[in-house]
Amino acid sequence: MTVVQDLIQTDELEQLLNDSNLVIVDCRFDLFQTEWGREQYRESHIPGAFYAHLDEDLSGVRTPQTGRHPLPEPETFAKRLSTWGISPQSLVVVYDQNGGAYAARLWWMLRYWGNETVCVLDGGWDKWVRENRRVSAEVPPPSSGKPFLTPKSGWLISTEEMMAILGKNGWKIIDARAPQRYAGEEEPIDPVAGHIPGAINRFHGLNLQPDGTFLPPDTLRDQFLRLLGETPIDHTVVYCGSGVTSCHHLLAMSIAGLGMARLYAGSWSEWIRDPKRPIRRGNQP
Repeated sequence: MTVVQDLIQTDELEQLLNDSNLVIVDCRFDLFQTEWGREQYRESHIPGAFYAHLDEDLSGVRTPQTGRHPLPEPETFAKRLSTWGISPQSLVVVYDQNGGAYAARLWWMLRYWGNETVCVLDGGWDKWVRENRRVSAEVPPPSSGKPFLTPKSGWLISTEEMMAILGKNGWKIIDARAPQRYAGEEEPIDPVAGHIPGAINRFHGLNLQPDGTFLPPDTLRDQFLRLLGETPIDHTVVYCGSGVTSCHHLLAMSIAGLGMARLYAGSWSEWIRDPKRPIRRGNQP
């Protein structure tokens, strides 16, 4: 099975449900009710799906220097992938309830570590249920896959590197949070409001149509090209509150055929750990 596309449609996934190389991972989550997604999964999920908890499975140990959702250690992540049965020949399909906002994190992590055959279910759980497709409450037993982890170079940017590019021409920094958080008008999660100086705002939800599916590739391409201007994709950095929904932009740009921008995984919640780092409030970069 060879699938290198970024999205998979509900009818395509249903046709693959009995494929032995298919691995489905349910990424439903709520930042304010962290057990909600797991509870929903236990009640009903796509048949055969495993569950990925954002805090426990898709994040590492938080320290006073990190953001809220640091990337896990490679060995820890590899063990989790193994229990889901992920091997080089696997097709991994990830989904959530929020237009891919959480599933995109796992999509990016797998791509970053060299697992190319992973895609996000377009429209996610909501579309699957709307179409009255098969569901199950059965939790599959742990598996024993053989994942490989070979990180891509140039896909991540550190806080120190972010400091170094501030104010430099030829770089574009995109803040994926809602406009109110970017402007510092409200901050429901982090202790400091505002944004990184020089960052422009594009809410990740703008990548979606009203039904929760992604905009067509040509539309996404046009929108991001207008946003980026002359900035090349490898000089484009995305961030959000903790390095999760920013992956939605990375997915959208990949769908658009633009390649892979860089992720500031620590994002705003790591940036503000040091009060000496500059911040800005208001609607302007």
